[in-house]
Amino acid sequence: MKAAVLESFKEPLTIKDVKEPELTPDGVIVKLKACGVCRSDWHGWMGEWTGFLAPLPHILGHEMSGEVEEVGKNIRNFKKGDRVIIPFTLGDGTCPYCRSGHSNVCDHQVMPGFTYDGGFAEYTHVPDADSNLMHLPAGRVEFVEASAMGCRFMTAFHGMVGQGKVAPGDWVAVFGAGGVGLSATQICTAIGANVIAVDISDEKLEFAKKVGAVEAINSKNEDPSEAIKEMTKGGAQVGVDALGIQETMLNSVNSLNKRGRHVQIGMTPFGEKGRLKIPVNDIVSKEIQFNGSFGMPVSEFPGMLQMVEKRNAWSRANSSQKRFRWRALTKPSTT
Repeated sequence: MKAAVLESFKEPLTIKDVKEPELTPDGVIVKLKACGVCRSDWHGWMGEWTGFLAPLPHILGHEMSGEVEEVGKNIRNFKKGDRVIIPFTLGDGTCPYCRSGHSNVCDHQVMPGFTYDGGFAEYTHVPDADSNLMHLPAGRVEFVEASAMGCRFMTAFHGMVGQGKVAPGDWVAVFGAGGVGLSATQICTAIGANVIAVDISDEKLEFAKKVGAVEAINSKNEDPSEAIKEMTKGGAQVGVDALGIQETMLNSVNSLNKRGRHVQIGMTPFGEKGRLKIPVNDIVSKEIQFNGSFGMPVSEFPGMLQMVEKRNAWSRANSSQKRFRWRALTKPSTT
């Protein structure tokens, strides 16, 4: 099969023929139809995540969707031709975390594109597929859409729904209007929350407003924490650091009202450079919850896919109604 292979860090990927992945009894071979490119791929390409990146040569890519090509002899839930999305965190299905619905923190986790060859290829292998793969809604979620959800969107969904417990009417401060931050903005808006987007780029902030943010703050021009407290008359219920630096993490915590919930999605560098300082006394005295959030467990995929499926159906229905109305308005009169 053809694949884009990382042979040397910081060097262009090499397009070449490689051996197809081997099928295991509990695994599935997926013929890939789409694969996104993520900043995490860039970190791997730069050689920054060698702690868990498989030895070179290696195939990156973890935002994957496609069709089942082959199934192992023990597989019960999938057959050839099934449309699927592949989580980027895969559990063994048997550890206490997997069995309690938290496969994203499995004791024996593997990650396609990182710990083994991923999606910059024609085919990939999914181990323990019955407990890891997810069916795509028939005809309602396309492959490109599914792959676009394959990292940043599902990570934001778990962070906002699973960890942040965002509810309708909540004020949510989103620090960072990149991929994860914009996804969080869309998700919280769909839930019925009020999103305040914070970034240093006016262009990104304008886009955040287009996808649902009700307010936008350029943190180069004002103290975002104080501005959020004024806007919300006390502070946000949920704050999320979608970037992973000292300033955005601290501003998120400081923007919260009493008993607020901070969600840390943005990752820092590994080692000492990644050790941030947190305002412990404020967290204690205001009973603030500080929540880490990593990827998304398989158990939460149905909710996310249903949200996207219903939104797509609504958009298509309204688009058809608009076309019908336009045709009715522009049809020549016969009287």
